[in-house]
Amino acid sequence: MSHARGWLSGAALAVAIAGFGTAHADDATPHILTVSGQGEVRAVPDQAQLSAGVVTEGKTAAAALAANSRAMNAVFAAIRKLGVPEKSIQTSNFEITPQYTSDNNNTDAQRIVGYQASNQVTVILDDVSKVGPTLDALVASGANQASSIDFSIRDDKPLLAKAREAAVADAIARAQTYAKAASVALGPILSIQESGAEAPMLPMMRVRFAGKESSTPVAAGEQDVSANVTITWEIK
Repeated sequence: MSHARGWLSGAALAVAIAGFGTAHADDATPHILTVSGQGEVRAVPDQAQLSAGVVTEGKTAAAALAANSRAMNAVFAAIRKLGVPEKSIQTSNFEITPQYTSDNNNTDAQRIVGYQASNQVTVILDDVSKVGPTLDALVASGANQASSIDFSIRDDKPLLAKAREAAVADAIARAQTYAKAASVALGPILSIQESGAEAPMLPMMRVRFAGKESSTPVAAGEQDVSANVTITWEIK
């Protein structure tokens, strides 16, 4: 369940009164009050993106690739068996790199002793409760490397709308407080500007496989969707 809130951190207040500082000021220039407001909505992510793959080694590049291809075929089969649609499965990285001897005394004498093949696949899950079981299935099928898990909200527009409403309400409440304290009255709104509206992905979770476990615990937490507005009023 999501909820909105506004707070004082980062608020900006500016009062400009025309006619001060110059003998030729235009008396028709309105006095203004500019206030910033912020709104935030928190919600549980409903989508996850994870990356996993296989790293293999061989005496030759062909041998490393062949071993990797066999393992990755099993990984892809496991992903499809979980019911993940093809559009949500994408190869994200592939490389074959030579492996050298390590001779700290003579780098010129290093020679290739084998090759390493790495193949990474990115999977998008529309059910975050399946992240743990998916990781389990990937490991069981042969995946030996995972780089990240990202959580996000598929459709953040309704949440962003609520955050914007909260930001405007926050700005209005501040303006009313400032106007009362300054013994002035708020007039019509002259402008409304938005900045910083966003629904950022949660930071990546790094995953490392240390062996087979019965279940991989994963917590999605909550995500912030925030909006910032700056409103200028004429004051009387």
